[in-house]
Amino acid sequence: MSTSQKPKNRPFKAKSGKPGQESGRQGPPLDQGGGRRGRGRPDAEGNRGGRPPRGEDEGRQPKSNASAIGLSDLAPGRGNWRAKRQAAAIAGGASPYPLASSELLPAVEGERRRKPEDSTYTEPQRLHKVLAAAGIGSRREIEEWIVAGRISVNGEPADVGQKVGPGDRVRVNGKLMPIRFAVRIPRVVIYHKPEGEIVSRDDPEGRPTVFDRLPNLRKGRWIAVGRLDFNTSGLLLFVNDGDLANKLMHPRYELDREYAVRILGELDEAQRDVLLKGIELEDGIARFNTLLDGGGEGANHWYRVTLSEGRNREVRRMFEALGLTVSRLMRVRYGPVVLPSRLKRGMWEDMPVEQVCALAGLPKPDTAGGKGKRTAPQPRRTQPQAR
Repeated sequence: MSTSQKPKNRPFKAKSGKPGQESGRQGPPLDQGGGRRGRGRPDAEGNRGGRPPRGEDEGRQPKSNASAIGLSDLAPGRGNWRAKRQAAAIAGGASPYPLASSELLPAVEGERRRKPEDSTYTEPQRLHKVLAAAGIGSRREIEEWIVAGRISVNGEPADVGQKVGPGDRVRVNGKLMPIRFAVRIPRVVIYHKPEGEIVSRDDPEGRPTVFDRLPNLRKGRWIAVGRLDFNTSGLLLFVNDGDLANKLMHPRYELDREYAVRILGELDEAQRDVLLKGIELEDGIARFNTLLDGGGEGANHWYRVTLSEGRNREVRRMFEALGLTVSRLMRVRYGPVVLPSRLKRGMWEDMPVEQVCALAGLPKPDTAGGKGKRTAPQPRRTQPQAR
């Protein structure tokens, strides 16, 4: 009979047992101490003896490092050799808590301990992730400690999934944990907008948009600082931080916008006074902060004007209210940022980090740690994306 023809369900036949083994048992038997056969010496009946009893000072190594920061039972007993070793070194128990992970006693010879990661965060992170990166314990252990109420944030019991950021004080069993957060530096792009592009992501007419030329962001999106008309060119700033965008655009900060305006004809003294003192428009009074003559040839004349608002087509409407036609309009400065002469139309460049920090009111980055500085900005041209 071949192997495939043998019956699958064969009747059970009990085998003759050996001394100390039940009939039908597969594999070596367990002794009373839980160990397998082969340990110790056989007794008169052929059975193996159990493990020798443990001493008072002998215990098993804990499965986790919870005892290393005082999250396990500190009472003497089995499985608590690390806590007893630390308790003997705390000068008779002067501190109510054992040493934290950053102050552990030197490791025993031959013992390997996980080295904490030197992590510096730029954004709020989940509490269990930060503590796990610092070598306090695994994420699952830390979540259990949070549920047990042994971790606090700013004096309040922590919650599972809670995030911590700069300024938060995290304590594990009453011990302050050193968590470092670095200031997140926004990214600012200087763009020279040409005529014929709209400052909008979606246009029903399908016209080219300035966002088609910008570099891609791994996280977040570009925010345009102010707007320029379809037929207006010049400086346009893009940031990836909402707070910085609000600081640059909100009227209470009163950042000057400077424009180079070319009109047909020249202004007389009465028209200058009206533009500087204020002229009535549909949406209220509008005025220039400064108005300088830029010269010109023929019928065209250039002027440099500044104002602290960003209303829709405000500069054009102010000249049109006096019966003058604006043939060219270009923004050359926004607050402290001046349009670089090397930046041609349709090109962009990253603002240097030092200038970004000054613009956002952040401290200058520390480059003493060996990190290389960002290279000098170079004008770039991005091909418009297919729409």
